[in-house]
Formats: sequence, structure tokens, C-alpha cells
Amino acid sequence: MLFRPVRFLILMALAFVAGVIWEKNQQAERCLRVTGALHDILC
Repeated sequence: MLFRPVRFLILMALAFVAGVIWEKNQQAERCLRVTGALHDILC
């Protein structure tokens, strides 16, 4: 009974982390396309 909410929270956390990683990758690709230089997290 208690496992279901815990599993839901874990899945939501994994989805959030995957979304952050995906968005960071998309931003890096856009930055490289426009400026051609990426330093740490800044274009």
C-alpha cells in the first residue's frame, strides 16, 4: 500500500531529471549552432 506513492515519487523525480538533462542538451546544441562556442553553461 505504501509502495505505490513512493514509486510514483521516484518516477516523477526520474522524469524531472531526464527533462532537465534533455533541455540542457537542446540548449547546448542551439548555442553551438548560433555562436559555435560553449563555455561551461554559458554561450
